[in-house]
Amino acid sequence: MKRVIKKAYLPVFFIIMLLHSGCAQPIPEKRPAIQNPEFDTTIARMIDFSVPVMGVEELKNIQNEVVIFDTRAREEFAVSHIPDARFLGYDEFEKEKLNGVPKDTTIILYCSVGYRSEKIGARLQQLGYKKVYNLYGSIFEWANRGYPLVTPKGAPTDKLHTYNENWSQWVKDNKVKKTW
Repeated sequence: MKRVIKKAYLPVFFIIMLLHSGCAQPIPEKRPAIQNPEFDTTIARMIDFSVPVMGVEELKNIQNEVVIFDTRAREEFAVSHIPDARFLGYDEFEKEKLNGVPKDTTIILYCSVGYRSEKIGARLQQLGYKKVYNLYGSIFEWANRGYPLVTPKGAPTDKLHTYNENWSQWVKDNKVKKTW
């Protein structure tokens, strides 16, 4: 009897996997550069590229021309964030936090590595925002490049909330003090 049940579920499993793989976007060969190839591979496998990506170097060059939202948890944002970033959250996401942001504004979203920010990016697209980008490598790559981090009061800091101990492996800059 067990064998019959397993055989019956096998075609259903393959159909679900086929449908799921058909929904995912292919991993772009040309994507923003990440300093650590292992980190790049990890990110590329985690996100589905449903939201266009932007590299940290590109963001650094246009930082004053865009709106930046941090989609991490409030306690992560409170440790440090990218200068001028606004808290948008992930679990605490409320579209009211977007009030006053025109639908044609260029919006850059980030989290620790890009997974949560991509999910929020898809929600913003559904809300009608047209120029939404996921920061590829997110705040971890930003920190790895030695770009500045600030506290909620705008003071420079070397601290970074790395979500948990396991994820902290992707922050390689020894000047960054990791916390979780």
